[in-house]
Amino acid sequence: MTTRTIRDLSAADLAGKRVLVRVDFNVPLGADGAVSDDTRITAALPTLNALLDQGAKVILLAHFGRPKGAPEAKYSLAPVAARLRTLCSRPVHFLAETIGPAAVAATHALPAGEVLLLENTRFLAGEERNDDELSRQLAELGEVYVNDAFGAAHRAHASTAGVARYCRPAVAGLLMERELAYLGGALATPARPFVAILGGSKISGKIDVVEALLPKVDHLLIGGAMACTFFRAMGFETGTSLVEPDRLEMAKALLDRAGDKLVLPVDAVIAPSMNEGDAARVVDRTMIAGGEAMFDIGPATVAQYRALIESAHTVLWNGPMGVFEKPPFDGGTRAVAEAMAVATGRGATTIIGGGDSAAAVVEAGLESKMSHVSTGGGASLEFLEGRDLPGVSALDVR
Repeated sequence: MTTRTIRDLSAADLAGKRVLVRVDFNVPLGADGAVSDDTRITAALPTLNALLDQGAKVILLAHFGRPKGAPEAKYSLAPVAARLRTLCSRPVHFLAETIGPAAVAATHALPAGEVLLLENTRFLAGEERNDDELSRQLAELGEVYVNDAFGAAHRAHASTAGVARYCRPAVAGLLMERELAYLGGALATPARPFVAILGGSKISGKIDVVEALLPKVDHLLIGGAMACTFFRAMGFETGTSLVEPDRLEMAKALLDRAGDKLVLPVDAVIAPSMNEGDAARVVDRTMIAGGEAMFDIGPATVAQYRALIESAHTVLWNGPMGVFEKPPFDGGTRAVAEAMAVATGRGATTIIGGGDSAAAVVEAGLESKMSHVSTGGGASLEFLEGRDLPGVSALDVR
């Protein structure tokens, strides 16, 4: 069975209909209060345009920030509506309400081929607990439900899962379809060699991903501070590096079981602190000094990882190789991004699993040289772990 998408709906299903679309517009704002990165907004445009071209009335639901189930001015979606107006070729309206008679009336009054963005769903007390009555109220806003918010699909909220019980048909948008196709394809039928790269600070946050990927990949490359837990498990000095002592036995078991599949850094960029880049130096992984910490993978590791990535046919990356926000500890992360761009050019399928990896690729200006850059870090991880995503499982299947 596969998830139905808007491609499965006919013109008659959409023309003049109120189509309720859950999008992921949780975007950053600059000091001026305007949207500073509209990547997630532009990612939703293909779905919105496809629906508008069919004459639908497009009503958008989105969350923004972390309000506590009540309105907070700083979390209003008004700035997002302003940016959407500059990106969308059709009229975009904003209503500072989400449910209730005024919201329902506005959806009916919306002309076909236009867009209405409703206020932050997390202003509603029942949103995050998937309240059934709220789900019913949200369903009153549309006659067709489309979930295009992959970044929120791992949350069983009223606007991502509950509403689909009462607003049918309930289908995926084009962005959701693309996310599921790339991530699902990598797990189910990867072209080989299949190389996965995992970084970040803690092994505990990615242990389920490691367990899920190990049987599927040809090589699993480890970077970031999570490598230091493996180093300690191997008996190496790790200085003041971030290590999870309660995960050492787990790391030992993984090392024993994984064999050559699990590839660890052979050298490291270390310093007394991440704010002392001038004191950074490269050492063998067995030579991390007592008063220093690892903040990036070293050049020998970069060369090894680059060779494996550039010769792969499928590459999946989640998590930076070091403290990529602070030079000189950004070299490893940038090198992985560049190697993946080369692999793409050679015909490989390259997938960035959202979060910091996506931010690093965008910062390097290489997002257009990847096969797919996911919009959902947490959702990507849970999908890779093999978990059901509530926002997906609530949709119709064919």
